[in-house]
Amino acid sequence: MSIWNFANPQLKDLVAYEPGKPIEDVARELGLKPEDIIKLASNENPLGPSPKAIDAMRDAVKDVHIYPDGASYRLRQALAEKFDLEMGNLIIGCGSNEIIEFIGHAFLQPGDNIITAKHAFLVYKLMAKVFGAETIEIDDPGYVHDLDAMAAAITPRTKKIFIANPNNPTGTLVTQDQIDRFMAKVPDHVVVVFDEAYYEFLDNPPDTLKYVRQGRNVVVLRTFSKIQGLAGTRVGYGIANKELIDILQRTRQPFNINSIAQAGALAGLHDQEHQDKTKKITDEGRAYLQAQFGDMGLEYIPSYANFVLVKVGDGNAVFKSMMARGIIVRAMAAYKLPEWVRISVGTMPQNEKCIEVLRQVLGK
Repeated sequence: MSIWNFANPQLKDLVAYEPGKPIEDVARELGLKPEDIIKLASNENPLGPSPKAIDAMRDAVKDVHIYPDGASYRLRQALAEKFDLEMGNLIIGCGSNEIIEFIGHAFLQPGDNIITAKHAFLVYKLMAKVFGAETIEIDDPGYVHDLDAMAAAITPRTKKIFIANPNNPTGTLVTQDQIDRFMAKVPDHVVVVFDEAYYEFLDNPPDTLKYVRQGRNVVVLRTFSKIQGLAGTRVGYGIANKELIDILQRTRQPFNINSIAQAGALAGLHDQEHQDKTKKITDEGRAYLQAQFGDMGLEYIPSYANFVLVKVGDGNAVFKSMMARGIIVRAMAAYKLPEWVRISVGTMPQNEKCIEVLRQVLGK
């Protein structure tokens, strides 16, 4: 008898999340040299991490025989100081994805539901399914979250609403006025999760922390994977009122963040120069990509993040053709966008090579 007969039934038709194609896989599969491959698929920082973070992580290696600080005290303290909050308002996760899982453990049961936008980050829906909850997907005209419609969709069984801002994979943004109007309609039994992985790329970001200070049931997610360039260390954090954080801490495994990751995140947090440099090349690269897409007559979604969603016809075919030429982008069929690919902003030479290859593939 198959072990599936004893597994949780909601897992049988669950499709695991598939990340951007790793450089090493492409090199093995296509016989290319890793150094000749450019990956623009996972919204990573093309500059890499802060040099200060690298030094801190190297220094931390000598103590890896000792268990890490399970409470991530110094990192939480530094974040609390940065945002003028208290340590009790912070929880650290193995990437912000782990905090999404904490929230599921804390609040979701079979029969509950969550609300997301139609073209939102796939992990929200996958995580809900793991806990036996339903996902209510709301249409997003212009690929922007319709917060009024999301508020109208709330039921007594709604436990969480996810708002990615800027949104992945569309790069679109909801404004402060839209958020304020939405929050005025949300009942207390619903936890609102603002996923702000790309927050640092915004010139004038909406203030969602004010709802934390007001004691609302809000979790603000941020990460060290993007502008900090520490995706490989897997460090994210959640900000919420103390009571909510206390609940989430009870779902967290001991020592979930290793000591090397903590050291790198702490050092990177204080290197504003590296973050400013990353934002500058991102702003320039995003403008370049969008101008090139326009010149080719391609439809694209104006982005506020470090990637651009562009309509290319058969997204999967373009992804494969570009990959064969050493450029890894992200096909979007899993997001119900089969005609689109998402292209991360790289260094300018990487962006220029990407456009050169895209023109070859499309005959532009």
